[in-house]
Amino acid sequence: MVPRTLAASVHRLLEKYPVLFVTGPRQSGKTTLLKALLPDYRYVNLEFPDERERVREDIRSFLSEHRETGVIIDEAQRLPELFSYLQGFVDDTGEMGRFVLSGSQNYLLMEGVSQSLSGRVGLLNLLPFTTEELADTVYRYDDPLDYVYRGMYPATYDRDISPTDLYPGYVRTYIERDVRTLKNIGDLDRFHRFLQLCAGRVGQVVNFSSLANDLGIDHKTVKAWLSVLQAGYIVFLLGPHHRNFNKRVIKQSKLYFYDSGLAAFLTGIRRRQELDTFHLRGALFENFIVSEYVKGMHHRGMEPDAWFFRDSTGNEVDLIIERADDVRAVEIKAGSTVSRDSFRSLERYRTWSDLPPEQAYLLYSGDESMQRKVARLLSWKDLPVLLDTDRTSRK
Repeated sequence: MVPRTLAASVHRLLEKYPVLFVTGPRQSGKTTLLKALLPDYRYVNLEFPDERERVREDIRSFLSEHRETGVIIDEAQRLPELFSYLQGFVDDTGEMGRFVLSGSQNYLLMEGVSQSLSGRVGLLNLLPFTTEELADTVYRYDDPLDYVYRGMYPATYDRDISPTDLYPGYVRTYIERDVRTLKNIGDLDRFHRFLQLCAGRVGQVVNFSSLANDLGIDHKTVKAWLSVLQAGYIVFLLGPHHRNFNKRVIKQSKLYFYDSGLAAFLTGIRRRQELDTFHLRGALFENFIVSEYVKGMHHRGMEPDAWFFRDSTGNEVDLIIERADDVRAVEIKAGSTVSRDSFRSLERYRTWSDLPPEQAYLLYSGDESMQRKVARLLSWKDLPVLLDTDRTSRK
């Protein structure tokens, strides 16, 4: 089993909350992680109708049975009434960490949590692997495009399932099924086309009207479908950073996939070699890096402090990281070599923001990291430098 960064946060929050809630996309390894960390806890999967009905018949007795031993309740959103019973039970017992909930439909789970378990639950997100987690394993790659092509879902590694075998079934079995649970979408062919269009727009500002026109639907439907993909941890939006730049910055968000392998598959990539000359190679590499940062923060039990910057003239910095008063600007380049022009966006941003060169980064697909006059040249392999959550305390 690949050690997961989230494990430390699981142990920490179990001591502080009566209920722990671990969510994330299907097949991201939630069950594997929780069973490994909590071998003495009973495991119950409410996805199975017989298990669900048995628990529903007498929820009070079910909770009482596991007061001492603890229980992992998978796909907890399938039994919404469970949350109300949990509220009263944990208030009466006052015990920490006995109930662990997991699930893949964030909207339904959070609805139950916010209504019944507010203040009683620790929230964590487990997403697909990060390169940081794979760095000391046999699954490590030296070329980032290998990760972009293969994706980061555990099944592609521990079961050696190729992307061309994994992703067609993942889309049909998980994404489309969950979509029907959350939203009454009758035309799945059109929704599949919507998925493909989203993949072709990774790293771009979301244009609802453009998507609607391409699909022959209204922009409200596009927004609703996008919210479904967000709830299922398929895509996320990166908002604009606008501190001190209110008159210059656009307000729309940029679109990214949590898994670059899924995005690459949806754009038509079927062989690793195709990525080398693919017209979206740069966008998919940017998606890979941004998603690595976002996943890394979630796996540390923290909300991602990430934005992007673009002014009205089109000058853009791909990733702005702001933690307290500490700001980092990161420009992402897919090439393995850089030129003076590669630093131009960072130079302009530094001029506007007075950001010192030590806090500006040009992240590229090469292997060497060094401080340059304008900014720090950062290898993709050294991305965990940006995840240093203690850096503000050392300034």
